[in-house]
Amino acid sequence: MTQPTDLNGRVVLVTGASAGIGAATARTLARAGAAVGVTARRTERLETLCSEIEAGGGTAFAASADAASLDSVREAVAEIEGRLGPIDALVNNAGVMTITPFAENDVEAWTRMVDVNIKGVLHFLSVVSPGMIERERGHIVNVGSVAGRRPFPGAAVYSATKFATRALSWGLHLELGHTHGIRVTDIQPGYVETELLSDQPVTKDAWDASWEGRRTLQPEDVARTIEFALTSPDHVTVSELLVRPTDQPT
Repeated sequence: MTQPTDLNGRVVLVTGASAGIGAATARTLARAGAAVGVTARRTERLETLCSEIEAGGGTAFAASADAASLDSVREAVAEIEGRLGPIDALVNNAGVMTITPFAENDVEAWTRMVDVNIKGVLHFLSVVSPGMIERERGHIVNVGSVAGRRPFPGAAVYSATKFATRALSWGLHLELGHTHGIRVTDIQPGYVETELLSDQPVTKDAWDASWEGRRTLQPEDVARTIEFALTSPDHVTVSELLVRPTDQPT
């Protein structure tokens, strides 16, 4: 039986790593032996995360990046590769979610979600994937959502961005898998206890009330699924992982 791979000697870039799933993933992969590069806009949080990882014996390096800006992404990736070396795996986790009825016509919120959740993913792919293609190996993990399988009221545009992530992930598998040896995984979490709605306190309070007495996913739960995909044997591609809270009714 082929044994799972480990992450020793691997360089992994995690986007949106200042909190939630991204921060938990960085900690988890560093414990598994990866040298972790982390990006987000909140630099102080990234530096705290790196200090925590290094205090535990891991290797981490932070570079500030706005996923919606290609120039910012290029600069951050160059910094990370200059410090840690070529990126072996990319965890495209940066994302935003605004819950608002479509009839409110919140074009600004729609645009921000498209800029980060779709264009941001493409920006990191455009910078990182050429090196993977040249080396004929690599792993791309896109963090999607159960919303990429079914929309829900108030999140039509957010769901559309996650449907795009799902389509992109499968297309990348078809184009980069057998031809370039690059594995692609779409992680699709259900409800996770994160800061994703922290800038919408009314919505967050209502969401929390609807989940009272029920167990949610924690960021570490999703991080473990990402570790599972990354450490599968090289000939195995975990294409999709749908991870839902047992108590999620929909």
